Formats: sequence, structure tokens, C-alpha cells
Amino acid sequence: MFYREAGDFKTSYVADSQTFPLKLDKVGFWVTMMVAWGVIPFVITDYWASALLVPFLIYAIAAIGLNILTGYCGQVSLGTGGFMAVGAYACYKLMTSFPDVNILIHILLSGGITAAVGTAFGLPSLRIKGFYLAVATLAAQFFLVWLFNKVSWFYNYSASGQINAPERLVAGFAVTGPASPAWAQYLVCLFFVTLCALIARNLTRGSVGRSWMAIRDMDIAAEIIGVNPLRAKLSAFAVSSFFVGIAGALFFAVYLGAVEVGEAFGIQKSFLVLFMIIIGGLGSIFGSFAGAAFLVLLPVALKIVGVDWLGWPTDLVAHFQLVIVGALIMFFLIKEPHGLAHIWGLAKEKLRRWPFPY
Repeated sequence: MFYREAGDFKTSYVADSQTFPLKLDKVGFWVTMMVAWGVIPFVITDYWASALLVPFLIYAIAAIGLNILTGYCGQVSLGTGGFMAVGAYACYKLMTSFPDVNILIHILLSGGITAAVGTAFGLPSLRIKGFYLAVATLAAQFFLVWLFNKVSWFYNYSASGQINAPERLVAGFAVTGPASPAWAQYLVCLFFVTLCALIARNLTRGSVGRSWMAIRDMDIAAEIIGVNPLRAKLSAFAVSSFFVGIAGALFFAVYLGAVEVGEAFGIQKSFLVLFMIIIGGLGSIFGSFAGAAFLVLLPVALKIVGVDWLGWPTDLVAHFQLVIVGALIMFFLIKEPHGLAHIWGLAKEKLRRWPFPY
């Protein structure tokens, strides 16, 4: 039977506090990694890369970043789309200004630039919280989109106002531009999502993550016991913006190749990532992946069922998607605030206790 602990003994604190305490979870993780790195790149097609896998990996990075800020530190943010735009435009300026530097370094530097911008916009969190902080980050969203639209230096004085990613190579293979193969785009995104998930998991399990959760649960009590709210909140904004900036750079350079800030990084993008962590589960790395997978897969599934099978009009299916997402948001906020991650945890608990009552 699944998830049995009989014979699985722990003899040290390190072994008892590991990320995957049960052998089945550990085996499942390594099997998933082997398939992701060793199988999918050889069978991936352009359709599956553009419709599912690449956007899922990019949105997973953005969801992890927002989950660190909102789920772990309790700081509500509606500026995710704007911070993704910072990462995208920073990557564009770096790619055009330093064409000989590796694109992977550009993406990391874009995350660093976004972290600095996010920290600056996180300063109001030291005085305000809740709804007022959400409004402040919403103002940051509109300000950043306006800035990238109006200041032509950011898009190199292009007449169209659009930024286009030049072709860049990694290990001799194009990863940006129209000639980049699907497997190369997938591997670059997989590399960054693995890196970001590893960093996020270690941060949230350490002293930094405990200070974030203390601020989230009760900031006054956290300050009394020695947690520095300035350091905790600004570090959450910095780390969150770093991940979101990487997601924005990948979204522009690797996935789309050409973007216009108002269409690609508008307020809809901020709400989409927020819905991902609400459905997936606040305060959970696994929930970030689950929410991203669900909202990326949902439009594809509705198109297949509604348009291809039932013959419904495309606009009707698009509106039906909004209805489903809205209903799910209400359901999870009312009935299951911890999202899909908690449902998965309850399912594992039932398997561990079966056939005894829960």
C-alpha cells in the first residue's frame, strides 16, 4: 500500500526533517526529474512546448515568487505583471547592450535588477499592510507599464514600441529567436525552474523562511521575539521579485520572442499568477506548481472539449473559462483556503491510515 511508514526509521534530526521523509515521495521526485530531464526533451513537439510545457515552467517560477511574498510572508501583491515586465525589459537591454554575454547570465541579471526594483516598491510594506499594500502594489503595476510604454529608451526607440529578442546561443544551440528548437526552450526553462524551486525550498525551510512566516502570522509578536520586520519584509520582496523577474525574462526572450508591455504584462497577468497560488495553495512550493499546471492546462482542455469535440464557438469557450476560474477561486477561498496542495496532503494522509478511519 502507498505511503506506509513501517520499517522507515529515522535516526537523526537531519533525516527526520528532510524534504521527502517517505521513500515513495523521494522515489517519485527522482522519477519525475529523470523524465523531465531525460525523456521529455527527446519527444517534445512545438505544440506541446508552446501550449503547455514552456508556459507551465515560466508561470511556475512566477507563482513561486509570488507565493514567497504572499503565501509565506503574508504581503499581498498585485504587481506581478509589472515586475515581470521589469525582468523582460532588463533582459532586452542587456541582450542588446552586451551581445557577447551568455543569455543565461542576462536572465539572472534581469532577476537581480527586478529584485532591486521590487525592494524599492516594497518599502510601503513597512507602514501599511493588507488592502492598502495591495493598492500600493497595484499602483506599481500601472506605473511600470506606463513607464515602459512612454520612455522609448527601454525599447531602443523602436517606432512600434515592441521589443524583439535577438537570437542567442547556449552550447551552440539557439534558445531565443525564431530558429530556436522546442527542446532547447524547454531545457532552459527547466533549468531555471529547478534552480528557483531548489532555492525557494531551502529558504523557506531555514531561518529566513521562519522569519517570513512569523511576520505573516503576527508581525507584532514576531518583532517582540526578535524578528526584524524591515529585513524580513524587504527580503521577501527581493526574493519574490528575483523569481518574478526571471519568469518575465524567460517569458519574453525564450517563450514569446517579441512583446508589447501593455498586452503581455498587463493587470491580467498579475491576477493570473495570483489565481495560481490561490488555487494551488498559499505557503506551498508544490502548490505553486499545481496552480500553474492547472491554469495552463485548463484553456487547452477547454479548447479540445469545447471547440474540437463539441463545436462551440471559440469566444464562448473563452468566457466559459473565466466562469470556471471564478467559481474555483470562490470555492477554494471559502472551502479550501490552502488549495490543491492541502487536498493532496489529505489524500496522502488517508492512504497512510487506510483502512482505519481518518
